[in-house]
Amino acid sequence: MALKCGIVGLPNVGKSTLFNALSNAGALAANYPFATIEPNVGMVPVPDPRLDRLAELVKPQQTVPTTVQIVDIAGLVRGASKGEGLGNQFLANIRECDAILHVLRCFDDDNIIHVEAATSPVAIDPARDRDIVETELQLKDLESVDKRLSKARSTAKSGNKDATKEVELLEALSAHLNAGQSARAWAGGEAGAALMAELMLLTAKPVLYVCNVAEADLATGTNAHVEAVKKLAAAEGAGAIVICAAIEAQIQQLEDPAERADYLEAMGIAEPGLHLLIRTAYQLLGLQTYFTAGVKEVRAWTIRRGDRAPQAAGVIHTDFEKGFIRAEVIGYDDYVTLGSEAAVKEAGKLRVEGKEYVVADGDVMHFRFNV
Repeated sequence: MALKCGIVGLPNVGKSTLFNALSNAGALAANYPFATIEPNVGMVPVPDPRLDRLAELVKPQQTVPTTVQIVDIAGLVRGASKGEGLGNQFLANIRECDAILHVLRCFDDDNIIHVEAATSPVAIDPARDRDIVETELQLKDLESVDKRLSKARSTAKSGNKDATKEVELLEALSAHLNAGQSARAWAGGEAGAALMAELMLLTAKPVLYVCNVAEADLATGTNAHVEAVKKLAAAEGAGAIVICAAIEAQIQQLEDPAERADYLEAMGIAEPGLHLLIRTAYQLLGLQTYFTAGVKEVRAWTIRRGDRAPQAAGVIHTDFEKGFIRAEVIGYDDYVTLGSEAAVKEAGKLRVEGKEYVVADGDVMHFRFNV
């Protein structure tokens, strides 16, 4: 399962610097709008200490983490929904993502131009910046909804009952968006959720606000700008985390683990902010990890929370799900405590589970199947 997150925000808020730190893909980071014209894409390994610990115990030929695909989407501006700043192209890139990482500038720096500086009395205002981007996404969604509504109304005139129900849903959703509300906040029930998924609405996607702070604010993890973002995030039930994109970029340049550890300690942080970002994105989408462990490979696999054993097997190969017989399951804590699969079996801690088993986060699994 490939998770795809799009990094969005106004120009010059630190999106490309963050992307570079995440993927080491070398996206151009420049102090002017639209340094990123085409979306940069990077595959980022999901940091998981449990995978490292299993590898230490098993000593496999290779260790394979699960990954997240990160898309760096060029800075949106006012009028993006109407095509300003190549907006239509950028909005289409967001449509293909599973979740949105909305980077907000929460630092002051006279050397970095803010795109709103010429028109706003307050140059740095993350709440305003959030509203600008969210409004453009809402307007694009409204365009999609109203286009579909026009077609549904035409069909409903013939007495089509399904079309009549769809018109009612679309009219309610259109009114919601027109009121300046995002689709994710619309209480449209199961039918509404299915309709939004079909329309691939931009504001229906889960969002994580990423507060990009200055180095001086990283240790405390807050400032007045961050508090403003946390307040608006709480109001809409969204998540918010704090990072310093510049610091994250420096961390990634340190290849020696000891140097990285010393640098983190000097900065007063326990781990790179990118680790928190990826883990939070996972939680945002209701994802979890299970492991397979053998002498050839120890590997992490991504599934949705609540998936049953056959679905988990299908992530490895569709034949595993089709021909599923049973799963041999070891809880992660049991594996680590006892130290090996053989010791787990000897202690009677290996379980045999069937098709109805709901996989737990961190399970170590082997599947039996018929092709």
